Amino acid sequence: MKHIPFHTPADYARAADLVTEHLLNGGLIAYPTETVYGFGCALADAPLEALAGIKGGREDKSFLVLVANAHQLPGLIWTPAARTLAQAFWPGPLTLALRVDSNVFPARVVSAGGTVAIRVSPHVGLQEVLRRYAQPITSTSANLPGQAPAHSAREVARLLADVHAADNFLLLDGGDLEPSPSSTLVDCSDPVPRVVRAGAITVDQLKRRVDELRS
Repeated sequence: MKHIPFHTPADYARAADLVTEHLLNGGLIAYPTETVYGFGCALADAPLEALAGIKGGREDKSFLVLVANAHQLPGLIWTPAARTLAQAFWPGPLTLALRVDSNVFPARVVSAGGTVAIRVSPHVGLQEVLRRYAQPITSTSANLPGQAPAHSAREVARLLADVHAADNFLLLDGGDLEPSPSSTLVDCSDPVPRVVRAGAITVDQLKRRVDELRS
């Protein structure tokens, strides 16, 4: 596992090139977001399976997808409510589940209900990486099954110490993160959105933006 400093704009620029090459070669990354550290990889079968193995198989769960902006992931159906929520809360801790309109997505990022969950993180360094890579990456909290998500690079390094695939990781070391709620997850596969998981963005905040909301 290689540590890369991830604190300053200069760090972000250097890391973006390293991460791009690493992802294109099927590597895995660990990185800070505005909430917790995450694990990620390219939307390709081999790294997705490696990441799923680290997370305990995840046969019943799909990986969230991080994008630099809403236009970086075609092939999804955007409802009016989804567009309104994205415009109001992105970049930010809001995850939107959108129905798939094509078969271009790997099975590991498509839910049993036929949706893909996407988010735009406001972390400046991560945005730089995503712009340079110019493709989406997966996102799942940096933890092993049954453990709490990591809030520091030290925690990430410790939990990966005994993981077989640790040598295939780049760790973007952004230091310690302040404790914060996870992202709010809203299913926008139907015209009326539904709150699946409450989090950093409250239900009241969501209701101020859309006419109808199920929870």
